[in-house]
Amino acid sequence: MTVNPGIEYQLAEDEFRAASTPAEKLQALQKMWATVPRHKSSEGLQQQIKQKIAKYKELAKKEKISKKGSRASLSLKKEGSATISIIGLPNSGKSTLLKQLTNANVLIADYPFTTVKPEIGILNYKGVRLQIVEIPAIVENFEQIEKGPTYLSILRMSELIVLLIERKDDLILLRKELEKNDIHNRTLILKKGDDIEKIKDKIWNSLGLIKVFTKQPGKKADYPPIALKEGATVRTLAEYIHKDFVQKFKYAKVWGKSARFKGQVLGLNHVLEDEDIVEFHAA
Repeated sequence: MTVNPGIEYQLAEDEFRAASTPAEKLQALQKMWATVPRHKSSEGLQQQIKQKIAKYKELAKKEKISKKGSRASLSLKKEGSATISIIGLPNSGKSTLLKQLTNANVLIADYPFTTVKPEIGILNYKGVRLQIVEIPAIVENFEQIEKGPTYLSILRMSELIVLLIERKDDLILLRKELEKNDIHNRTLILKKGDDIEKIKDKIWNSLGLIKVFTKQPGKKADYPPIALKEGATVRTLAEYIHKDFVQKFKYAKVWGKSARFKGQVLGLNHVLEDEDIVEFHAA
């Protein structure tokens, strides 16, 4: 006999995967518990949910205490088109990488645990602003350290997590801590000392974003570009700029990879590609 969870359970499970804080995870787990089928074949699943509920109750409690004890230094206001977190073991080169990517003024030293709070900088990638966050060194049972739940919340809200390693064992520990805390965001594995320009390209290519330029008739493309998710259409871009663009839309001229020829006239459903240039025409 199979478990065969219903649609309500599946929606709660999706909510759990998308949750970015222990409190949100706990709320979703409680919905999963309320909707999981109750029969012999689901006993294993029921036990897993109960264990996770106990775990996230404790994490939510620790995060609440951690937030009370932390001041503005731990608050993270999202900036730019995406947030990228850098994690690694002590002395893995996280601070050096953050400085190379963003010119952030961070302390760099050859002793472990130099970073005692998240450090933040902005990477300007070909006109697109990307927020880079250096997380304090990852250790075993990271969720149990002071402010650990708060740091994990930052990882959950990140569009990309960079795993900075020196050796294979580093990667094993980092993945273990992410998996243990149900963090399944996009990841990028980098080695200490990699070429910085190649790293910038790898970060961008791992985000699932495209850069799109707009222009006015008879003028050059506007700068900076707009960052959109891969698969975005002319409609997506129009809605990003202003809702009236869709209502008054007549056609768009497109230059770039997605167009068969320069200035091709296209409609709202046309799928854009990286570095396309779009010129809107209203009715």
